[in-house]
Amino acid sequence: MRTRNLVSVAVLGLAATTALGACSNSNDSGGLSGGSSSGGGGGATYTVAFEGPLSGDNAQLGINEVNAAQLAVDQANQKGDLGFTLKLLKADDVGDPSKAPAAAAQILQDNTVMGVIGPSFSGTTKAVGKTFGDAGLAIVNPSASNGTLQTLGFKTWHRVNPNDFAEGPAAADWLAKKAKKVFVVDDLSDYGSGVAAAVIKELKAKGVTVQHQGVDAKTTDYGAISQTVKNSGADAVFYAGYDAQGALFTKALTAVGYKGIRMAGNGVKSSVFTEGAGAAGNGFYFSCGCQDATVAPSAKDFTAAYQKMFNTPPSTYSPEAYDATNILINAIKAAKAAGSVTRATVNEQVNKTDYEGITGHIKFGTDGDLAKGSGTVNLYEQKDGKIVSLGDITKAS
Repeated sequence: MRTRNLVSVAVLGLAATTALGACSNSNDSGGLSGGSSSGGGGGATYTVAFEGPLSGDNAQLGINEVNAAQLAVDQANQKGDLGFTLKLLKADDVGDPSKAPAAAAQILQDNTVMGVIGPSFSGTTKAVGKTFGDAGLAIVNPSASNGTLQTLGFKTWHRVNPNDFAEGPAAADWLAKKAKKVFVVDDLSDYGSGVAAAVIKELKAKGVTVQHQGVDAKTTDYGAISQTVKNSGADAVFYAGYDAQGALFTKALTAVGYKGIRMAGNGVKSSVFTEGAGAAGNGFYFSCGCQDATVAPSAKDFTAAYQKMFNTPPSTYSPEAYDATNILINAIKAAKAAGSVTRATVNEQVNKTDYEGITGHIKFGTDGDLAKGSGTVNLYEQKDGKIVSLGDITKAS
């Protein structure tokens, strides 16, 4: 179902050997994949790493991001004025916190790696954020949205997307305009429980009655929870989890005849959901602190280049990953101009970021998150099998 621009290699241990990446179609699961480059400016070679899910149920998000990172690296090399060559190293953590340390080990053992894009998910980020920070390796995260990550003491933390403390309340405010009772279901993951808590807190503040239940992400039968939601009389249901599970849930809701509003956070917004849910997904809403590059004027050139390179349009968190990669590339260039390219000097330059990206103006606060007031949460809806943007959620009807 998914096209993956990588070569997968089985994980044999923390000291896994990296392999050179190539464009291929693969259905292999697990593993680590190696780096790739396309030309460059000669001289030294520096590597930007990506860590995220490139196999498994939730691989589509990682593919969206790693493709954008590859595009940014290729474009920088093709300009020919870097004075060095860039490579992209791809490490597959399958979106699983237990596999994240092996992916991080692959990244850290390559001394040419000057920064990491990712990890894509909140749970995997929690698992290795300290490891990267202690190694002095700059993290520029495009999608992990748990609202506590910036408080965990990761020494090199930076994030280009709004966190759940921004997205959750925005989604809740929109729901509060339409529902008097909301049933919130989360998947018990770090991401799911975090966004659920943010949504519940804001809904209650708006006077909305809330019922909440956690359902493990490993669940494959959502019939019981769907019947519980229907029997509760809730006007709306919010799912805090990921795309494959969200698809199963909304099909089950349809099967039991639930007629209320159905909504989820950014983890569900993907082609995995639309393909898995089918017609049952039509009318489903999504909140996401992510840009729709296919309609944003600022992302027109990016969208065209992405479409040409991968024969598919950019999707959820592709624009954010593109900006994150370019921030790291600019930091390496600035460190070189200052006379020394090391992990420490590159991280120092990332700290100074004042960047006009395709997703907007990016400047990091002292905690590594976007400066206060930055970032937009958008509303999306599945219509006729496709997810379409409804614009800024604070302005949506």
